[in-house]
Amino acid sequence: MTLVTTHNNIASISDFPLFECLSLEEKAKLEEMAEYRVKPKFSYIYLPDESSDQIFFLAKGIIKIATHSDDGKEIIKSLFQPLAMFGELGIIGETRRQDLAQALREEVHIYALKVEDLKKLMRLNFELCDRIMGLFGNRLMRAENKLESLIFKDARTRIVEFIKDSVHKTGRQVGLEMLLKHSLTHQDIANITCTSRQTVTLVLNELRKSDMIYFNRGKILVRDMTKLA
Repeated sequence: MTLVTTHNNIASISDFPLFECLSLEEKAKLEEMAEYRVKPKFSYIYLPDESSDQIFFLAKGIIKIATHSDDGKEIIKSLFQPLAMFGELGIIGETRRQDLAQALREEVHIYALKVEDLKKLMRLNFELCDRIMGLFGNRLMRAENKLESLIFKDARTRIVEFIKDSVHKTGRQVGLEMLLKHSLTHQDIANITCTSRQTVTLVLNELRKSDMIYFNRGKILVRDMTKLA
């Protein structure tokens, strides 16, 4: 099914910041190409070894990109918030998925676009091509930073830096404090930071005992960002 209007107050794909550079005619083509989907919480958008012939754009909800080691341990590579593009490696030659994309604790609203259709738009609009290549560059730098963190930083530091980075990205100020709402379990945080659930729980409890944070299910309140260390 193709989308030409908004759904339940969900933004049209042509309203995504990535596509601001398109002309009205190009935006109309984009909306004709896009397929709107709603997926329930914890459902998979794609799995390893599936075709990489589509790219996805997240309108509502949170998506995790993950992989599994040979012994079954999950490693979360990325978390995506609304207005993000994901599953984009087909643009640069991936033919089969190497990882999985899954909704977290709420349903997600997404747009699916064929790789070939997006490439057609990129050939028509150089600025769109430039923006997408910029996204690839930013994600490569984040991957390199994460690798350096795994090599040079201990588990506690990685967990604290994950909290601080998440607050900077999606937190909001409440008085002098910062509130982070999230959909992650302690195991999810462990899978992101390459630690264990027990270590995450120990570090969070230590930070709470030191009055640096307060947390409960789905919320972390940072008392003072400058003292969180």
